Amino acid sequence: MAAPASPRGGRARPSPPASSRKKDGRGLAEGVGAARRPADPALLATLAGHPAIWTQVAMASRQAPCCLWLLGVILLMDVSARPANHSSARERAGLREENEILPPDHLNGVKLEMDGHLNKGFHQEVFLGKDTDGFEEDAEPRKSRRKLMIIFSKVDVNADRRISPKEMQHWIMQKTAEHFQEAVQESRAHFRAVDPDGDGRVSWDEYKVKFLASKGHSERGLAEKMRSNEEPKVDEETQEVLENLKDRWYQADNPPSDLLLTEDEFLSFLHPEHSRGMLKFMVKEIVRDLDQDGDKQLSLPEFISLPVGTVENQQGQDVDDNWVRDRKREFEELIDANHDGIVTMAELEDYMDPMNEYNALNEAKQMIAIADENQNQHLEPEEVLKYSEFFTGSKLMDYARNVHEEF
Repeated sequence: MAAPASPRGGRARPSPPASSRKKDGRGLAEGVGAARRPADPALLATLAGHPAIWTQVAMASRQAPCCLWLLGVILLMDVSARPANHSSARERAGLREENEILPPDHLNGVKLEMDGHLNKGFHQEVFLGKDTDGFEEDAEPRKSRRKLMIIFSKVDVNADRRISPKEMQHWIMQKTAEHFQEAVQESRAHFRAVDPDGDGRVSWDEYKVKFLASKGHSERGLAEKMRSNEEPKVDEETQEVLENLKDRWYQADNPPSDLLLTEDEFLSFLHPEHSRGMLKFMVKEIVRDLDQDGDKQLSLPEFISLPVGTVENQQGQDVDDNWVRDRKREFEELIDANHDGIVTMAELEDYMDPMNEYNALNEAKQMIAIADENQNQHLEPEEVLKYSEFFTGSKLMDYARNVHEEF
């Protein structure tokens, strides 16, 4: 599973300044002259398909002859642009198909991405689950506060207006299970897309054809090459992706290995968090990428090493400082279970297992500690509202004044 790459900045193409436009009136004169030429048959045919527009054009043309010409240009531009729009639609469809059969870049409710980046949205994912509507940036604050307090009431099982670590732990497990169920449903749909004969098993070649077809190759041509044991020609980047996918395919194929994935195995291929074996594979990949001395475990300096790139400005320095601070806290407080300064594969595997109840309790305690201003090891409504950005991704103002009203 690939994780989000480091941001790449691109320079936007500047728009021509208004002062650079022609001011001598020649464009207008040419437009008026063009309006006096005989009407283009294609233009007339286009207008004939728009009776309401034709009526308005006829009325406007009595007052300004150039209007007919200008409208014609607009309509013809629209007509000529349609093939490009259709092409874009095809590209979007291909991208959607590729996204459907590729393992997702991001796994909801899992602490680390495949390349070892921290999942920045983890706390919102395990607090809100799929119920994220109402916390968008443009959402009405009063409704968002009310919804947040409804969630608070659900977590607060004994209704004492406080969330204990145990209550938060159970809530985290419940939301994680929802993410699991959603992944199962999506995987079933994707499995049907790559199992054309419906025999309940997908071969590597069948999957490979679907993947390359989503990249623009002819599915029929690919199938013919497969039958003749001829490898399709692909670029270097696509070949690297294929090799990584095939490694992952082998890992998901339970013994005895036959390179045929059942529906459950295909789920593990797409979502390694659903299989202990695939979770081990995911951990090995992360350790391999971060381990600098080859001892197959991670020290704190290795875990907090900055991603490839240079710091060019203060904003970049701030990003790097946050990276180090967040990863250092995660390493020391959660991943390194015995606090010996070294993270083994077993420790990292336990940390990344979303259904690990012990980890869920640790996460619950950490989430409570973030907002527990009165240090009573519980969360109260005022604290949840004040730290709403941590729990929901949205900052809700006037928390203290509104808490009693929302309850």
